[in-house]
Amino acid sequence: MDITGGKQMNVLITGGAGYIGSHCNRYFNEKNIHTVVLDDLSDGHEEAVVAGKFIKGNFGDKNFVKEILRNEKIDAVIHFAAFASVPDSVSRPDRYYRNNVSNMINLLDAMHECDVKYIVFSSSAATFGEPVYTPIDEKHPQSPINPYGVTKLIGEKILLDYEKAYGIHSCAFRYFNASGCSSDAKIGEAHSPESHLIPLVIRAALYGKAKLKVFGDDYSTRDGSCVRDYVHVEDLAEAHYLGLKYIVEHHCSEQFNLGSQNGFTVLEIIKAFEKVSGLKVPYEIVGRRAGDPAVLVASNQKAKNLLGWELKKSSLEEIITTAFQWEKNKKY
Repeated sequence: MDITGGKQMNVLITGGAGYIGSHCNRYFNEKNIHTVVLDDLSDGHEEAVVAGKFIKGNFGDKNFVKEILRNEKIDAVIHFAAFASVPDSVSRPDRYYRNNVSNMINLLDAMHECDVKYIVFSSSAATFGEPVYTPIDEKHPQSPINPYGVTKLIGEKILLDYEKAYGIHSCAFRYFNASGCSSDAKIGEAHSPESHLIPLVIRAALYGKAKLKVFGDDYSTRDGSCVRDYVHVEDLAEAHYLGLKYIVEHHCSEQFNLGSQNGFTVLEIIKAFEKVSGLKVPYEIVGRRAGDPAVLVASNQKAKNLLGWELKKSSLEEIITTAFQWEKNKKY
């Protein structure tokens, strides 16, 4: 499957040294697409850029980005370079509006001035806010409840306006829970601080410095703990390739939810890890967190129908096994 009909395609990946970006960068190179990774390394790791060309810098520097777009003959942009912590966005909203909105406008202006017409945007389930129904599909109301979610929704709106005005076509992907690591354990999840459940489960079992906190066991779910949607990061990487292919072929813009249609409870994640690893996870039940819905899962029907996207690696066993292998052997 070739996006450009045999011609060399050059893609700029902002934030490509981060968790999802680094897996996407590797996948695109496996598809014989030349990539240029632009990352300021505030959250990413240069060691995670295992393919393509790496440039350190800020994607919000318009003139710098224009130079890259022209020198590297960039055809499309994959945009991951956003701040993504909900609690941090509440305490420091200025960072999020400056980076996720103002800098994104600079990036899009650079694209417009260099005649780059395609962008895949890393949006978020946070644009939906509290779920009205599940699985959440693309028709679900978007009512974000924190500054992070607001900035991602603004990004989606800006993209639609830039298409009308300047002909820049976009594909926006709303993730729910990216999870797992590369099958060969060369790249993986390395956040600081870490807030994602699966690496916290693994670290609690491996290092046992502190018990894992399970926030609530009295929800109306299978075992009383929250249900969340998990998709393997390599499946997400493939979605970005398919999304870019779609908007290039159809000269259009689209938005997709990237979920599994199903979900797992917190306690099911713990039990699955114990089964895979043979280790015990020390945990304690604590009170519910404010704003945590009982169930948060997404539909993937639109992505299946339009993109032909299929979950290939998102079984819970594969997600946990790859994450466990990475944590035991991580390189950065």
